[in-house]
Amino acid sequence: MTESKPAANRSFGYKQELSRALSFTDLLIYGLIFMVPIAPFGIYGQIAIGSHGMVALAYAIGMIGMLFTAFSYSKMSSAIPIAGSVYSYAQRGINDNVGFIAGWLILLDYIFIPALLYLVSAVALADIVPQIPVLVWLIIFIGFNTVINIRGIVFTAKTNKVILFLEFVVLAVFIIVGITAIARHVNGAVFTFKPLYDPAQFSLSTVMGAVSIAVLSFLGFDAISTLSEESNGGKKAVGRATIFSLIIVGVLFIIQTWVAALVFPDFNAFKSPDTAFYQVAGIAGGDWLRIVTIVATAVSWGIANALVAQTAISRILYSMARDRKLPHFLSKIHPKYKTPYISTLLVAFVSLIVTTIFASQIGKLASVVNFGALSSFILLHLAVMNYYLRKQKSKNYFQYFIMPLIGLLIIGFVWWNLDPLAKTLGFSWLAIGIVYLIFLKIFGKDTKISVDLS
Repeated sequence: MTESKPAANRSFGYKQELSRALSFTDLLIYGLIFMVPIAPFGIYGQIAIGSHGMVALAYAIGMIGMLFTAFSYSKMSSAIPIAGSVYSYAQRGINDNVGFIAGWLILLDYIFIPALLYLVSAVALADIVPQIPVLVWLIIFIGFNTVINIRGIVFTAKTNKVILFLEFVVLAVFIIVGITAIARHVNGAVFTFKPLYDPAQFSLSTVMGAVSIAVLSFLGFDAISTLSEESNGGKKAVGRATIFSLIIVGVLFIIQTWVAALVFPDFNAFKSPDTAFYQVAGIAGGDWLRIVTIVATAVSWGIANALVAQTAISRILYSMARDRKLPHFLSKIHPKYKTPYISTLLVAFVSLIVTTIFASQIGKLASVVNFGALSSFILLHLAVMNYYLRKQKSKNYFQYFIMPLIGLLIIGFVWWNLDPLAKTLGFSWLAIGIVYLIFLKIFGKDTKISVDLS
């Protein structure tokens, strides 16, 4: 007999507190929203320059690399269907201490993502409507998303569907207009495979350096796992949604950047890397398309992406606080909406503070995001190997050793190519986490896992 979802949750030492209301489609949409189908709009210039025009190739390699990580998430979410994402997986796949470090590292990613998204969107809109200060836009974005998140996961899911539909409309318009421009040879455009492979420009180090930037667009597929305790689709729903959402956005990233590269082949001629895609849109369709892509980026990053990012980090805070790895009040659930509202409010407060401090330093804020994500992914792959091969005594070495090992090597190579500043700030954050863990153990604040799965 299949174990009921509340019973399955109790088998891990927890009671079911969150509302199980999300279908497979809801999870899939959540992943798509988090990764943002039009994510390349905002960072296209940096990747085009870094890859010497081979933007589609950078995204193709990034998608393949992330698929191995998605596979590891799929396996662990099926075996350990509880909130907490990589924190819970490393905790039970390896041990409690490694779990804390994994959770601490993913916090570095998730806790800064909402602030980064809010700031980028606010700055973009302030450029279009300079009469409204950046701070006002920040308060609007943060306040709107916080209310929606507290209202409940179902309300959040409904909002996601509307915004995702609008993103697909804008993306479809750009692709159609772009292809039309290529067919008419606007700006000297001709069809070529150079955005995918240009032998005159190719070098592995060049492309992989661009991949280390491109993977920022994929971050978020892993956040689906934070909703394991709110899924009603069974143990495998989270894993399937993770893989499918990654493949869908990966294909969309390749198509839109290929079209953009054909419309504007001279990657050294952008007026500014930060606004390169909008420049391309203006050439392809005129000023109306440039404005549409700017507004779409601001809304998709500042509302849609930030909304699900806030949802994800609040669930990780909830999960770690439930285990008393963080202050226990962060695990409080709203009596009516069944959401971790204290954690949600904390994320909103932190986002406001961080955006105020880094208002003119978006690059520095963005530099730490990849360190936390990629480092936690490395621990995830190790958790898969240890959990299935050592703890579960599996003999399926292809699925539980070869596959995660390939993922680990790819992620490790991308991690190695991260900006030095990201590593400096990342290791500083890691050091703080280790000191905090030691504090928990010395003063007896640390709690053990309720159920030993070894």
